Amino acid sequence: MLARFFQKYTGFLRNLKASYVINNLLHVGDLRPNRVYYRRFGLRKNVWSPIGSKDFGGQHDPDIPWLDQPGAMERLEQHPRFQSLNAEMQSKIRQFVTDGYLVLENYFPESDTAALNAEVAQLLDSGKTGFNYTGRKIFNLPAQSEIADSFYRNAQLLEYLSFLLGKPALPFQSMNFTLGSEQRAHSDSIHMMTEPPGYLIATWIALEDCSEGNGPLFYYPGSHRLPFITTEHYKSGNTFFTIGENSNRRYEDKIAEIVAENGLKKQLFLAKRGDVLIWHANLLHGGSPITRPGATRKSMVCHYFAEGVFCYHEMSQRPALIKRS
Repeated sequence: MLARFFQKYTGFLRNLKASYVINNLLHVGDLRPNRVYYRRFGLRKNVWSPIGSKDFGGQHDPDIPWLDQPGAMERLEQHPRFQSLNAEMQSKIRQFVTDGYLVLENYFPESDTAALNAEVAQLLDSGKTGFNYTGRKIFNLPAQSEIADSFYRNAQLLEYLSFLLGKPALPFQSMNFTLGSEQRAHSDSIHMMTEPPGYLIATWIALEDCSEGNGPLFYYPGSHRLPFITTEHYKSGNTFFTIGENSNRRYEDKIAEIVAENGLKKQLFLAKRGDVLIWHANLLHGGSPITRPGATRKSMVCHYFAEGVFCYHEMSQRPALIKRS
């Protein structure tokens, strides 16, 4: 379908909203359940039409995630599930509330990460999978690999994510990397937004040790508490018919300004193989430059939406295609 085409394609059609509308029409069955959200939020448009934050008129549903609400730490301390956790895990969850992330050290055993690395290499060598137009990202490998799917749908991880969101976490998208992304600072919410805001969460799984030379992930602790940035907050270049050609670069420029204005301090994630980073939808993060020639940074990123919320892609102005089967 068109979605697979756009993973590789970088030309003019990628910026035409009509191209995404055609793809939406081909998947209209997956979009029909969104009608209940359109009625709830007073959205007077077809479920297959372009959609973005401006369609909500600046009025957001107040039912944001429980750990984003005022008094979250006090409610957390009183929650029976939180009280049943050991002191170390409790400390990690408190850090998620204050800093926007937590780390599960040595979560996946070396045998599991080795098996996934071998699977990725085999699928690439055989041509059964490949990178998207960036040359760095392999999208949705779990659809082809039971091993990748076992990482993606790990039961304990899903339980933690659901607790942090306050609603069941639904696997939505994954990306596998062999090299570091070298991507500038950004929030996942510009690409995968929810209404109410904040009902997205992500995991980053280290499939090998990370060092300063192989382009480690970086993040800005506490940045998740800043306002969500949408295409209404920078000159995206969007028109009625097109998505701004330089929207992503202009967005990243805006985030760089915000980082400087707020004096945010960058922190590197020098992960060990098997470590898992869990981060908030609005945590600013990116990939450091690769300074050691030939260095790999094998990893897997997974994104999860919360059940029962409306999900869409803010930058590309389209509803998220969620398989509910």
